[in-house]
Amino acid sequence: MSFRSIPRYLPWPPPAGRRGRPALHRAALHRTALALAILSLSGCDALMPAAPDPSTELVGAIEGLSAPQRAMHAAGDAEFARVFGTADGLGPVFVAPSCESCHAADGKGHPLFNITRFGRMQAGTFDPMRSAGGPQLQDRAIAGYLAERVPGAATGVARFLAPAVTGLGYLEAVDDTTLLRLEDPNDADNDGISGRVQLVDADDLLARVVSLEGVAAEGGPTRGTLVGGRYIGRFGKKALAVNLLQQVATAYHQDMGITSDLIPDEIFNPAVGAFSGDRVPEPEVSANVVNAVTFYIKTLRVPPRRNLSDPDVIAGEQLFVTGGCAACHLPTLTTGASHIAVLDRVTFHPFTDLLLHDMGPELDDGYTEGRATTSEWRTAPLWGLGLAASTQGGTPRLLHDGRATSIREAIGYHGGEAAASRAWFNALSADQQRRLLAYLNSL
Repeated sequence: MSFRSIPRYLPWPPPAGRRGRPALHRAALHRTALALAILSLSGCDALMPAAPDPSTELVGAIEGLSAPQRAMHAAGDAEFARVFGTADGLGPVFVAPSCESCHAADGKGHPLFNITRFGRMQAGTFDPMRSAGGPQLQDRAIAGYLAERVPGAATGVARFLAPAVTGLGYLEAVDDTTLLRLEDPNDADNDGISGRVQLVDADDLLARVVSLEGVAAEGGPTRGTLVGGRYIGRFGKKALAVNLLQQVATAYHQDMGITSDLIPDEIFNPAVGAFSGDRVPEPEVSANVVNAVTFYIKTLRVPPRRNLSDPDVIAGEQLFVTGGCAACHLPTLTTGASHIAVLDRVTFHPFTDLLLHDMGPELDDGYTEGRATTSEWRTAPLWGLGLAASTQGGTPRLLHDGRATSIREAIGYHGGEAAASRAWFNALSADQQRRLLAYLNSL
């Protein structure tokens, strides 16, 4: 591999029994472990550690997939772990050489691979500075090429922590009508919460990914609805991506510099000039690869809950509702129609409303996307919150850029529409705070 020096992907090993192995290889390992366990019963010392507790791991497919679906999931798993080099078309500028570099064990990323985005505000209008390589910075490059730098004219710079990818198929399958019903842009109910949907300008890429992922229902489409000529976004820190196919194709292009049939034009550093990319023919990955990775992410299970019978967790759940946290971190949603039976009209618990909310000056870094203001962010799902540290080197990195290293600290940054809930939390007794934190750690 010949690209500019990067730290060895992540400064810790991924959890045992995970990543990069096709399903059949993992099955072989399970059989080997079983054989060794039988030997140990005959008087041999234990030769292998016990299998990981499923309740402490994010990884795994949704139960109930058919055999062809499991095969596609395994194919996507292998591609998700694939490390690209220059011979594969990496770059010429990029952020990371693989999906897994940013999403170790399918969990939240580490600030080592934060994505930097920038732009400038001019006369009240945000300019993503595309002519200067914006809005995303590619801060690494292949050998002999130049990595990008944030231009001095940028007025807003945001650093995005890679999210966990588990359970995203459920979020994608929620109907647009559900999100429109949840929004309250003018705070008509006077509860201080005024969430609204992100609306993304239509273009050829969006039209294509919406068409490819289309699911029709009686009375009209369930997703990919046009509102005033714009699509409803739901993925990303500012909810700019409308579905997982768009998210995956864009990640290949912007994060790894890998072209596909959906985005066939090579990325380049404007300081070097157009047509200065690598020499690998386009597209550098096939539609089959993009589709497999999309299917893999779409069929990852939801993060497991823990300690459900703990009295502190039970009491903390009541506090979560009382304090208004559930107004944005909505505990329960239901999917609409889906071609994948296990995702078709099922109830799940992500703790998000997928809407944009004003989080106040504490989380305003001067950058924005779509119609969101610089202080508006999509409600982050809380499922898997208590497992975040397991994929982040032992210390949780929370909020959009990983600045908070504990749930308590993350709450402290909640301003704007969440300021009342923050003040409520600060006024709780030490025991009440402990119970609420116990509940959040159980998610």
